[in-house]
Amino acid sequence: MQGHLIVAHFIDGTVQKGMSLDVDSKRPQCHLKTDTETIEIELSAVKALFFVKTATGRPTYNDVKEPAEGDSRLVGAKRVRVIFADSEEIVGLMNRFPPITPYFFMLPIDPLSNNIRILVNRAAVKEMAEVAG
Repeated sequence: MQGHLIVAHFIDGTVQKGMSLDVDSKRPQCHLKTDTETIEIELSAVKALFFVKTATGRPTYNDVKEPAEGDSRLVGAKRVRVIFADSEEIVGLMNRFPPITPYFFMLPIDPLSNNIRILVNRAAVKEMAEVAG
């Protein structure tokens, strides 16, 4: 079974990369298999889990914050701006806004983003608002 490539950004600023098969927004922890070990991650300790296309990403690419014209993911989705306590800002798509759970998924608004989807820890969010569109 193929796992998901995950980049875990912790509230304390550390980052771990690896594969995971058991991320569930309804469970308080998951496991991340790094190159050297398997670690248990408490979701309450992360800012967000980024499900990514590549572990190295594209450091010189900046995600756009506006939707691509004709993006089928926009149908029925809410556009949301999330600002984390560390001031990182993400604009993405959600099915429900505001979220009613402590951890919630969103899709990046930029279809060319290295991120496929993001599991956000609501406790690490400073500000969140629906974006008109």
